[in-house]
Amino acid sequence: MFAKGASGDHVYTYCYTAEKEDFGAQDATKLDTWVFDHVKNFFQAARSNQTLFSKVNEEKVVLFLHLLGIDTNGHAHRPNSREYKDNIRKVDEGINDIVSMLEDFYGNDGKTAFILTSDHGMTDWGSHGTGHPSETLTPLIAWGAGVNYPQKVTSQFFEDDFLKEWKLEKWKRLDVNQADIAPLMASLIGVPFPLNSVGILPLDYLNNSAHFKAESIFTNAVQILEQFKIKMTQKKETTLSFLFTPFQLLSDTEQINILRKARSYIHQEKYHEAVSLCKTLISLALEGLSYYHTYDRLFLGISVVMGFVGWTSYVILLIVKTHTGLSRSTHDKASTVLLLYGFAAIGILIAFFLLIQTCPWTYYIYCLLPVPVWYAVVKEFRVIQDLASLVLVFPLGQSIGFLVAGALGIEILVFSFFYRSTLTFGLIAFAGWPLITRLWTQAKVTTLSWTLLCLLLAMFPLMPVVGREPNISLVTVAGLVILLISSFSLACLCKSKNKYVPKKDLTILLFQMLSIALSTYVVNSTHSSLHHKQGLPVINQIISWTTLASSLFVPLLSPTFFFQRLLSILLSLMSPYLLLSTGYEALFPLVLSGLMFSWIYMEKEVLQHYGDSLKPKLAVLNFSYTTDITQFRQLHLDDIRRSFFFVFFIVTAFFGTGNIASVNSFDPASIYCFLTVFNPFVMGGLLVWKIVIPFVLVSCAFEAVQVTTQLSSKSLFLIVLVISDIMALHFFFLVKDYGSWLDIGTSISHYVLVMVFTIFIMLLSGLAQLLTTKRIELWGRTKRHSM
Repeated sequence: MFAKGASGDHVYTYCYTAEKEDFGAQDATKLDTWVFDHVKNFFQAARSNQTLFSKVNEEKVVLFLHLLGIDTNGHAHRPNSREYKDNIRKVDEGINDIVSMLEDFYGNDGKTAFILTSDHGMTDWGSHGTGHPSETLTPLIAWGAGVNYPQKVTSQFFEDDFLKEWKLEKWKRLDVNQADIAPLMASLIGVPFPLNSVGILPLDYLNNSAHFKAESIFTNAVQILEQFKIKMTQKKETTLSFLFTPFQLLSDTEQINILRKARSYIHQEKYHEAVSLCKTLISLALEGLSYYHTYDRLFLGISVVMGFVGWTSYVILLIVKTHTGLSRSTHDKASTVLLLYGFAAIGILIAFFLLIQTCPWTYYIYCLLPVPVWYAVVKEFRVIQDLASLVLVFPLGQSIGFLVAGALGIEILVFSFFYRSTLTFGLIAFAGWPLITRLWTQAKVTTLSWTLLCLLLAMFPLMPVVGREPNISLVTVAGLVILLISSFSLACLCKSKNKYVPKKDLTILLFQMLSIALSTYVVNSTHSSLHHKQGLPVINQIISWTTLASSLFVPLLSPTFFFQRLLSILLSLMSPYLLLSTGYEALFPLVLSGLMFSWIYMEKEVLQHYGDSLKPKLAVLNFSYTTDITQFRQLHLDDIRRSFFFVFFIVTAFFGTGNIASVNSFDPASIYCFLTVFNPFVMGGLLVWKIVIPFVLVSCAFEAVQVTTQLSSKSLFLIVLVISDIMALHFFFLVKDYGSWLDIGTSISHYVLVMVFTIFIMLLSGLAQLLTTKRIELWGRTKRHSM
């Protein structure tokens, strides 16, 4: 990290291999003792190597020691574990040895400064990434040459209790931002402040004269001011002079006056006043940097909103025109050509305006995309007239009711990104849906199962996010439950009088049940082995990777009848999910799948309730039957509800057991069955697959709903597109560029997630179609007999 991109050949690095960072190792403390031992050997070698001796005795030498053992033990064993505390003790001893060795090597010349800090903290459950103070507050301890001595105080106030816990109430605590450590280090070794640093030199850390401190903070102010001036110049050059609005609080005259006044204070030895004035200048310069960084925000924001509103309007018109019988209007060629020329002229004007301002190429995309979109909307003005006429004759009360219900539904989806418990209220509302529609009168068993499963699934968003407290017993329970369900299903298939079940189909089902049993055993065996410091058993690793590899292949061997194929998909995906689980989340796909089965039956009941379905029972429906495109019907209002259900279940599949923060701070224990050596790409891939599995289950269920209700995929995507675009516009206004890094990252992640939602749904649909409709015949085609 430090050697890459460094000029010259003055940076030397030496580190252990990535395989050393093993979460399942007997003792991760070796990562830290390795560093200490090599530093000692390095200086020992310098005593007998004149070239090396000369180099380490030069001025401005920085020694950087990265101690990763505490982090590894914290993740693997939790911060309150014996291993973690032993690691801290050994690091303390190691630091003591290194300091003594360095002072002895340099003859106690008093020219070495020491800084001990950390890049992040850690929660009690061994993770970081959620923005909790225990993760974002880090230690900063400095001593040695140029560093001030500890100062006693009578009283000081901080919101946390760290001073009391460490019995340091009488010693002055000096908190700084992490970015401030860079100018502190630069000041201690006497080099210029980093060019793009926005850190403010913490003067209280320096043991030097008031004159030195004043000169240092003055240099710091000039360095940050230069960044402000460059940013202002860049923005001025790319904005027309009559449109440019400078940062009023820090004009050129104000800059000169403050610098001149600060320099005058230093000459007059009014160092306190000079420091105060320089800090004011730094604050204004940082505020000005933010101003110019977000200078075009309003302009670009309006362009993005215009694009969103135009695109959403066009999709709604497309749905009305091609998937309903509400409009049969045709285009007027003369008016269409006139519109085309008009919008082309608007596009040319916008492009010329951006060109003369030498704007970046991305601005052209933001500003020009709304032009063709709005052309496509305005071109459909006859469809707009038909839609307006229909809305006007529709009862006002019903129109308002639909709008309120739609807005409330989308707000529930948006709020669920921030508050998982919102999904609970949505699922409770879903549980009452059959009562409102009176479906319970015609299908009491189906309705009861739907209601109970909705209420059961509603419990999951109320639980803590996954990874805090591992509970392998719950994973075992999930494995046993799925074995019971599969055994019951196997018995039902064998006793079925309606159709003949080939032996090879029963063999595949038995194989999947064996895979579930093995996965349950491997999870328990692996965690027991790691607990006893015996590492990850190779046989467990082989079984885990084999199970993962076969999870998408085995369902393709099963029959394509609704019930059998969906059960096969559930069993195949549950095996790797169990291997990737550490607690209650192992039960989540089971409840979710149960609700999906119930949903399929409920949609069948809805069609029968309205007299739209004359199809046979679901048990004999087959995914592989080619559906005639002429059988696809026009969209009804009820199809909007189906699409909303689908989007809601997809969101529930993600936020049911976690959130963005829990993904950022995932527990490495969830991938211990596959590997324990740190490998971010493989670990990230396994985590993503664990997240995707519930999505696949929902998508496969919706594939069955589409076949059952004769709903075309294209019309579904258009409705989902409208819902996701409205959500995306909502999240666009919630994007932050201030606050904690978690707040900023989460707001951006939410926006990006919703933006790619439709593409993701398309990919899921393709995967679901593959898993439900295709079949691989390994033993030749078997005759099927049905009655």
